[in-house]
Amino acid sequence: MTKTALITGASRGLGLALARSLAADGWRLILTARGEEALRSAAGGLGALALAGDVADPAHRDRLVRAAEDHGGLDLLVNNASGLGAVPLPPLSRYPLGELEKLLRTNVLAPLALIQAALPGLRERRGAIVNVTSDAAVEAYEGWGGYGATKAALEQLSNVLAAEEPDVAVWWVDPGEMNTAMLAEAVGEQEAAAASPPEKVVPTLRRLVAERPPSGRVSHS
Repeated sequence: MTKTALITGASRGLGLALARSLAADGWRLILTARGEEALRSAAGGLGALALAGDVADPAHRDRLVRAAEDHGGLDLLVNNASGLGAVPLPPLSRYPLGELEKLLRTNVLAPLALIQAALPGLRERRGAIVNVTSDAAVEAYEGWGGYGATKAALEQLSNVLAAEEPDVAVWWVDPGEMNTAMLAEAVGEQEAAAASPPEKVVPTLRRLVAERPPSGRVSHS
């Protein structure tokens, strides 16, 4: 039976790298990201359904879940889309609260809302959820307080969800430092270039899906 995955933030970075790997194994893919042109370019060679939009938008989330239902149901939900917040990275003493509120909507509320909408199908198919988090959720990095706070919230949501949903595997994955556009925006292109490419993390995610270990926090190393 063909399996279906929904991946957010799939036009670049880890989301795109995972999509390419799953497509090579015959998965049916529903991919989303905010930039329509980049998303269509990424999805074009994968035979994937590309639905551009913002996961913080309830109407877009509804469209994603309907697409999954139209494809027979969802086996894997990957909440990879994420915002960085205010840049240059400010200390918490000066963090713009309006920006933090927006970041919470994108990094915490949107993934939870998408999970809530997708859960009936995931329960039925004994599916899995991967929430991409960060070491900034558990470590104290200067300037990363806003972003880290949102990822810490996502981790605890994942932790409780794992206890509440025994028929769905829930993993919250710290991929480590990756050479992505987000990291370059935070620390500069030169420093970001020294980080590992997102493709290095994909085998960790694929092992989770293939071996289905108990729900929990996973650190890529």
